Amino acid sequence: TKKKEKTPEGGKDENVFDIEQGVCISLMVRQPGLEQKVFHADLWGKRQGKYRTCMEMEFGEVSWNQIQPKSPFYLFVPQDESLRAEYEKGWKITDIFPINSVGIVTARDELTIQFTRKELRKVIDDFSSLPAEEARRKYDLGSDVRDWKVHLAQEDLKNSGLKDDNIVFLTYRPFDIRFTYYTGKSRGFHCMPRGEVMRHMLAGKNMGICCPRGQEIRGGWEHVFITEQIIQHHTVSMKEVNYLFPLYLYNNPVYKEQNMNQNKYLFVDEPQAQYKLRRENFKTEFRQFIDEKYGHHYEPEEILGYIYAVLHSPAYRQKYAEFLKNDFPRIPFVDGRRIFETLAGLGWRLVQAHLLKDVPETLKVDITKGSDAVEKPLYDGARQRLYINAEQYFEPVPEDVWNFHIGGYQVLDKYLKSRKGRRVSLDEKENIINVVNALRFTIDAMQQIDEIWRQ
Repeated sequence: TKKKEKTPEGGKDENVFDIEQGVCISLMVRQPGLEQKVFHADLWGKRQGKYRTCMEMEFGEVSWNQIQPKSPFYLFVPQDESLRAEYEKGWKITDIFPINSVGIVTARDELTIQFTRKELRKVIDDFSSLPAEEARRKYDLGSDVRDWKVHLAQEDLKNSGLKDDNIVFLTYRPFDIRFTYYTGKSRGFHCMPRGEVMRHMLAGKNMGICCPRGQEIRGGWEHVFITEQIIQHHTVSMKEVNYLFPLYLYNNPVYKEQNMNQNKYLFVDEPQAQYKLRRENFKTEFRQFIDEKYGHHYEPEEILGYIYAVLHSPAYRQKYAEFLKNDFPRIPFVDGRRIFETLAGLGWRLVQAHLLKDVPETLKVDITKGSDAVEKPLYDGARQRLYINAEQYFEPVPEDVWNFHIGGYQVLDKYLKSRKGRRVSLDEKENIINVVNALRFTIDAMQQIDEIWRQ
């Protein structure tokens, strides 16, 4: 149900049971000496039609397709093996960026992640000062779990010194940057802070790609985003855990205090000092492959731009949809330097737009005056208006921009719904206007990527 699957003809596909997950009926035969074979058939349509078919159709009348499940997944569904061979020639993203991990798991997002630095400061000061049971009740934290306990979270905050240096940006959802207090200590304020990778995002200037290991929602793979911050484990995908692939690794992160357990990272202001500390997060074999294939040593940002462009290609997503469901994406590399560089350039522009650093102002978006209170986002397609309350709206917001998804999230709808009951600040208004233009650019750029790809 959550995948919103339809029949091959585009009609409604209903479940035979009152559950959201799809249903598979498996008929197994175990007999010594029997030749091993696997057959598969799909049954599409409405529930009553499926019931009728199961009641009336003879076993031999089913349109069975024999399949050959293969390593490493042994999938019991038909797949185009020739296409699989082509796809597997690409580089798996984990083999490009060897240092990676899932995003941080807080176990208590509403406590540990706040919209503003000021709100977070107030929460950590108050939470750390209260008796454990009073803090549990006040912040509605529920029962302790194995890897997150109220008293351990409080101890972590107190032991860290409650310093402003530990308040950091976090990419919570696409285009939604918030604040958290990061100590890097597991089973503390955060359940799993993933310091072994996140430290590289905090040690200096960096960026990284976040995506899941396999995902399909709404019939397409669209689960990728760029970040300059640490990420939460559902930053892009609602159901699947997200991974972060940093572009750079910091060789010798310098700590503000000589205490490794506190994970205090020095933010180096001098650009030259930064670059001496860091190295690219590319596997040696991958770097050799790129240098030899194109006869040129491209900068890490150029390679990142190319990868980001490929992952935003509708043709790539559609062609390899069956394989993108099951594992980390693989990146095919074009033969010609000209096409590589064109895609890398367009992908880098997409990176800058998604970081809201250089957003083409295609649309002259504005917001009407009003209370700034977010009630319920409503979209008026006829007038291209996005209302945040009954009187106040952003305009123009094209329909394809309003409907645009990144991962499991309808970007603008999610951004506003998460602020229901709040007043949007001036910065948030500007952010929304920039996001509208960034999504407009993304939609157009994706088509351009496909046009270049076909060359």
